Amino acid sequence: MKKFAFAACAALFAATCSFGADGATIFKKCVTCHGMKAEKSYLNKVPVLTTVDAAERLALMKEYKAGTANKFGMGAVMKGQMASLSEEDMAAVNDYISTLK
Repeated sequence: MKKFAFAACAALFAATCSFGADGATIFKKCVTCHGMKAEKSYLNKVPVLTTVDAAERLALMKEYKAGTANKFGMGAVMKGQMASLSEEDMAAVNDYISTLK
């Protein structure tokens, strides 16, 4: 019985982990500056995220996380925002933004 319970828990854990990142949930941290549908131009400097090419958007997220981007003077702020995101999280957010067009 113990072996069965352990196997069932392990299977449930593996299934839960395989769902991956939820871009919509992660994006909720971004809405203050970028809007609910990524429609805001922050400080009238940052382009509306849905108008930025998806590949460029993802590359910028990675650059901000690495601290190598400072577009629109937002490097420090965005580095802090990206610090806790994995590459999978960034890809999920990027994919979610693409659905908002």
